[in-house]
Amino acid sequence: MTSAKSTIRKRDKQDWLCDRVAAPWGTNTPGPDAEWLFRKEFEVRPFAQARLFITAQGVYEAEINGHRVGDHFMAPGWTSYDRRIQYQTYDVTAQLLSGPNCIGVRVAEGWFCGRIGFEGGHRNIWGPHPALMAQLEICFEDNTVAIIPTDSTWAVQKGPIQLAEIYNGEKYDATREVPYWSTIVPEGAADVSHAWQPVYCMPPLSEHVELTAAFGEPVRRIEIIQPTQQLLSPTGKSILDFGQNLVGYLRLRNIKGSRGHKLILSHAEVLEREELCIRPLRQCDAVDEYILKGDQAGERYEPRFTFHGFQYAQIDGWTSDCKLIDSVEAVVCHTDMKEAGSFTCSDKLINQLYQNIRWGMKGNFLSVPTDCPQRDERLGWSGDLALFAPTAVLLFDCYDFLKNWLVDVWYDQQTLDGVPAMVTPNATLPDPVWCRRKPCAIWHDVTILAPWALYEETGKVEILEQQYESMSTWMQKLPRNKECCTHLWDTSIFQLGDWLDPDAPPDAPWKGKTDAQLVANSFLIHSLELMTRITHLLHKDEEKAEFEKEFEAAKKEFQEEYVTSNGRLVSDSQAAYAIAICFNLLTPTQQERAGNRLVYLVRKSNFRIGTGFAGTPFLCEALALTGHIQVAYAMLLEKNCPSWLYPVTMGATTVWERWDSMLPDGSINAGEMTSFNHYAFGSIAKFLYERLAGLQRLEPGWTKCRVAPCIGAEFSEASASHETAMGLVSCSWNTTDSDGNKSRLGVRVRIPPGMTCEIVLPEGSGELRKTVGAGGWAFETAFVRDYEWPVRSLPPKS
Repeated sequence: MTSAKSTIRKRDKQDWLCDRVAAPWGTNTPGPDAEWLFRKEFEVRPFAQARLFITAQGVYEAEINGHRVGDHFMAPGWTSYDRRIQYQTYDVTAQLLSGPNCIGVRVAEGWFCGRIGFEGGHRNIWGPHPALMAQLEICFEDNTVAIIPTDSTWAVQKGPIQLAEIYNGEKYDATREVPYWSTIVPEGAADVSHAWQPVYCMPPLSEHVELTAAFGEPVRRIEIIQPTQQLLSPTGKSILDFGQNLVGYLRLRNIKGSRGHKLILSHAEVLEREELCIRPLRQCDAVDEYILKGDQAGERYEPRFTFHGFQYAQIDGWTSDCKLIDSVEAVVCHTDMKEAGSFTCSDKLINQLYQNIRWGMKGNFLSVPTDCPQRDERLGWSGDLALFAPTAVLLFDCYDFLKNWLVDVWYDQQTLDGVPAMVTPNATLPDPVWCRRKPCAIWHDVTILAPWALYEETGKVEILEQQYESMSTWMQKLPRNKECCTHLWDTSIFQLGDWLDPDAPPDAPWKGKTDAQLVANSFLIHSLELMTRITHLLHKDEEKAEFEKEFEAAKKEFQEEYVTSNGRLVSDSQAAYAIAICFNLLTPTQQERAGNRLVYLVRKSNFRIGTGFAGTPFLCEALALTGHIQVAYAMLLEKNCPSWLYPVTMGATTVWERWDSMLPDGSINAGEMTSFNHYAFGSIAKFLYERLAGLQRLEPGWTKCRVAPCIGAEFSEASASHETAMGLVSCSWNTTDSDGNKSRLGVRVRIPPGMTCEIVLPEGSGELRKTVGAGGWAFETAFVRDYEWPVRSLPPKS
């Protein structure tokens, strides 16, 4: 114990007086290792306050005198470890005693050196083994501080968790539990000190690695889900159905059996032929194991250092006399974001779709914004977030969460010579070069699209300042053509385009019907336009002039390359028209004609979706912008595949990666990209808020909004609310029929102080417009239902 005259405050790197410690056998461990238990006994005189500053290269849980410290899950979280490691600060005053004390810390591999990455992943990407850094600081009444740091006086041994992996799961052997590992050993207890070894003190962290206080909420155990039914599979397996595709793990109680007996817990999102379907997991076991110690009073178990994406769990080896369904529950885990929005309407299937989107976002916002939470991936794919960010900010308060991730996006980008990584943290480092350094539209446009979404939601220019170097560097590095159309993308660069277009082959999701170069250049022009706005906000006048010039030139070349004078696009597809319309790439006349052509394609497809990741966020909005809201509603309400409601009719409780992840006969899509929890197509929630409910943000930070519900289809009511920095804004409406095609509309609006709201409602054959300020408002109008419903599809050719 060292003593110093100081105050307890936020740590700078020089304030860390502890050693980075590891197990002495760590450097000689070729494969996955058991958890490490670190331990230190110490004495304390009467004190006033105590805090624990702690982090790990790996994941940790700390205890003091046998009591858990904090409630974080998978701490310290996942960052680009070679540049930045987060630490946590816990007030442990209540857990410390005057006199003898003991601190214990479990450490496992986690993302740091466990298997992670695309196509099965790799081990030891950021280091060969875990390490711990901790500093307990105790403040006394005289304002002196005693420091108990990790150093050579600590001891370590292996714990009962024999394996703790993100993909393969956790194997817990209760026969190997270490008594008193985080408490003072009582007198008369068996002497097991020989099992403890002195820790290995490692060299200090590289000067390039930043130790940073975590900002934003951590991952926590958020809620408990009980199983809805217990099934017996055709092969005699006991399977629990939790009724919800969730992310977390199983918690078991009433475990009884002989010492050494093994329970096996297998997880999957779906059943196929009434058995657990594990093929979509690819090289991911998603299996936890528990070996009983033989306590006939009953044992309990829950994993600490793994998580799974699942709705179904198969339990093999249950021998307790207690019912299985009464002894298992699911613990839901994700970053503890505050819910920011709500939506409901008169259509039950649309309401379920919205709940599916919520659950998909929750499960995939776990430390970083992942693509999926179940298979051998779970990576921070940039393209998914680039497209979903404008929707994400409406559902949950994810500003700090995404701000934290964007710091790592820039760090990874610098290591790749200015080209962003496809995933952040960059777990593709050992993989082929195409996945690491080759530029890619949309995925790398996240450098601009995500900060812009955060700025629009909050009005905080700071996020644009923080990420400006990342944005401008990407715009400089983006390769242009050398000979013609020199302001557009280099045509030799492979593009993912409208990824997972429903017409793409199952084994080639990039082979959509829309020209990938057209998609790439659309996003390039959109990014250039945003850069002109960003440089204006940041008072970068010279850069603004350059970006304006580049934007106008690129837009002109796009017109020449891809658009006819009458508004037809060379890719005659839903995605091409939707993106061009929403990004304002067309003249007003072309825009109108493009909208009509989009309607033709939608009707021709019987209102089924023809877009993948790139086009889907803009599909219904493009129809609304060009005056075809009823056609948009026809698409929204379509139940045949591909559509938003098809998965809902198939029992989905999250958003799928493919429109047809499950086929109508209940079999699973043969493609490798077959996740049942992928938030990208959930971007339709933004349309639900802004068009169906009618709640729209007009100014960054919600200083001004609009309530303009689009009445149509058979919707009779809808409501939405959103928690802004100024307070809660909400609107609700309902319609009632009167005579003939005349209807009445009732609208209620609540506006918080500091916000103004533009009200736009149908009235007669026209509209009512009014601007209101803070308070509760009610409106009632009579209007004419002058639209066709149902909208007709094109008749088949004779």
